[in-house]
Amino acid sequence: MNKQKIIVMGVSGCGKSLIGSLLAEHLGLSFYDGDDFHPPENVEKMRQGTPLNDHDRREWLHTLNQLITSKPNAVVACSGLKPQYRELLRQGNEATLIYLKGDIDTIWKRHQQREGHYFNGRGMLESQFGDLIEPLTDEAVHIDIDQPVEDVLNDILKALDDSLTHPTKS
Repeated sequence: MNKQKIIVMGVSGCGKSLIGSLLAEHLGLSFYDGDDFHPPENVEKMRQGTPLNDHDRREWLHTLNQLITSKPNAVVACSGLKPQYRELLRQGNEATLIYLKGDIDTIWKRHQQREGHYFNGRGMLESQFGDLIEPLTDEAVHIDIDQPVEDVLNDILKALDDSLTHPTKS
C-alpha cells in the first residue's frame, strides 16, 4: 500500500472532522482530529470565547506534525489557517492538503447546530476567517462545502484520484 497522508483543513465548522473521518473510512486509513490534540489551556481559551493566536497554536501544530510524520498513513483534520501553519504541518512529510472552502454565513449556520463543542461564538469564527490565508490551488485541493456531504466526499476522492493519475511536478 502506498503511503497516503492527508490533511483536511479549513475554518472551524467547515466539516473537517466529519469529512476527514468519512474520507479515512473510505480509504481504510486512520483518522485523527486535530482538536483532540490541543493542550488544555487552548481548549479553555476557546471555551471562554477567546481566539487562539500564533503562539497558542505553535505547540499544537508541532504535535500534529509529529503525528503525521510518524504514521505511514493518516487523515488529519486541522484548521491550517496560515501558510506557516501548513508548512509546519507538512515539514518532513508529503501530506496532501484538502481545503474545505465555505462562506461565513454557511459555516455559522453549521456552528449554531453543534452541541457540546468548545468553540464558542461567532466572534471566534470571524477571527478564524480573519486569520485565514487561503492556500493556493497548487498547494491544496479546493473543495466547495456548500453541497451535500456525499458530494463533498466524492469531489475529494475524484481530486485525489486525478492527482494520482496526473501528478504535478514539484
